[in-house]
Amino acid sequence: MRIFRTDRFPLPLPEGHRFPAEKYRLLYEAVADFADAEFIEAPRASDAELLSAHTPGYLHRLNTGTLSRAEERAIGLPWSAALVERSRRSTGATIAACRSALDHGCAASLAGGTHHAYADRGSGFCVFNDTAVALRLLLQEGAIKRALVIDLDVHQGNGTAAMLADAPILHTFSMHGAGNFPFQKERSDYDIELADGSGDDVYLDQLAHALPSLFAASWPDLVIYLAGADAYQGDRLGRLALSQQGLAERDAMVLTQCRRYGVPVAITMGGGYSVPIGETVAIHATTIRTALRICS
Repeated sequence: MRIFRTDRFPLPLPEGHRFPAEKYRLLYEAVADFADAEFIEAPRASDAELLSAHTPGYLHRLNTGTLSRAEERAIGLPWSAALVERSRRSTGATIAACRSALDHGCAASLAGGTHHAYADRGSGFCVFNDTAVALRLLLQEGAIKRALVIDLDVHQGNGTAAMLADAPILHTFSMHGAGNFPFQKERSDYDIELADGSGDDVYLDQLAHALPSLFAASWPDLVIYLAGADAYQGDRLGRLALSQQGLAERDAMVLTQCRRYGVPVAITMGGGYSVPIGETVAIHATTIRTALRICS
């Protein structure tokens, strides 16, 4: 299985910033010796690729460092050329993982899942929406005709839902905390909202009920699976109560369904904000290990 790494392009953040940028380096170190994994440096998403989903004005402001202060605050990360480069690589990793999944059945990015970005603006630590870019691009190229996004980050995939709303052949599913960010939700094709404190049993029952219907409704050529680690009970931004074992069962459930229906799957990491960050890294590493077991 091909796995696209982004750790050589770190997020340049001021000391004390609340985003755990080191998790990408630690994740690569945690999975680097996994058998049957081929690690490839993430390619850089080009302007043409990004413009398949983002507006020219937004891309211009990012490239020239002319975002307004309000735009920078909405992203939550200080602008720099290195931030733009990092975001291009993260998006390129998802595009490459999708292409590899279509060829080989399964692939992953050790980043991605930046689902809060909109076509004309960033939000919630997300500069580009890697999922929307990848699916719009593949659709334009004729590589896919239909796709399904399974977004299991604890926060709703609001940007993805908005950016793909006019493409009914690109189905969006988000299962997330009802009381968590973003506080003004968008409408995915299928949303499940969970109360604060929901644990393994409630979460897995809801997911098991939803997955067959999702595949039956979408008949996708490709699944993008956002395997967020932030539904974990120890996540400081999560507000749900899943155990590490429950999250591993979640991954196995999604990937088993992809294999059962014969649908290629590209996996992205989504969010994770535990303290210590090692717990987030362990959850992400288990996602990769599970994919290697089920999909290889």
